[in-house]
Amino acid sequence: MNVIIKTAKELEKMRVAGRLAVDVLDMITPYVQAGITTLELDRLCHDYMVDVQKTIPAPLNYKGFPKSICTSVNHQVCHAVPGKRKLKNGDIINIDITVIKDGYHGDTSRMFMIGKPSIRAKRLCEIAYECLWVGIHQVRPGGYLSEVGMAIQRYAESQKCSVVREYCGHGIGRDFHEEPQVLHYHNPQAQDVLLQPGMTFTIEPMINAGKRHVKLLPDNWTVVTKDHNFSAQWEHTILVTDYGADVFTLNDNEEQPPPHPLTPINP
Repeated sequence: MNVIIKTAKELEKMRVAGRLAVDVLDMITPYVQAGITTLELDRLCHDYMVDVQKTIPAPLNYKGFPKSICTSVNHQVCHAVPGKRKLKNGDIINIDITVIKDGYHGDTSRMFMIGKPSIRAKRLCEIAYECLWVGIHQVRPGGYLSEVGMAIQRYAESQKCSVVREYCGHGIGRDFHEEPQVLHYHNPQAQDVLLQPGMTFTIEPMINAGKRHVKLLPDNWTVVTKDHNFSAQWEHTILVTDYGADVFTLNDNEEQPPPHPLTPINP
């Protein structure tokens, strides 16, 4: 497995790209309201990335993907293609942004709730966010990548939710998807990775309110839950440092939750 250790110069470029990805999410936030189409959200983000930021929308034409962002609504798990669907009161939506700046990628996603969602939908979004940070809290030099997935699965299942297994986080840098794969569940058969300073990857658990099983729609991109229960996801780009994790895609107003007592507390 070829896990790329980034240089200080590369990390600075990644830090910039991560900040720009967050800026796109912050820009689009006021527009994520009932009545707007996911296609219009895509257009607004695309224009901002290309015309204002002078960045490249990484998803556009990536392996044939037709749009600049992913907009996964309700029981859509990930990779949903923006279209004519209008958001309505009670919807939840994940907006996934990846930009390229000076050859390096910044990748992040965020959940939005439209109007007043159900108590269950709101709690699912909260649990998915907590799962993200449960995973981040495991990142430290000398630790193992498997500890991330193990902690996420343990917490999600303690909250009566399930973790999607077909899709995972990934190394990131010059390439959109690098080694290693970042599983959000425990797979004892998977090759483990010793975490070292300079590694960069995403953590992006997909958490379902019902069963974990998913299916791919005929567009060959949009993934949905088989049981049509809601799914939620948050994503950050992470650097392994000498002391723990540095989150490149942290919002200025974002406060990380404390480690949960159900999860291992790493030194």
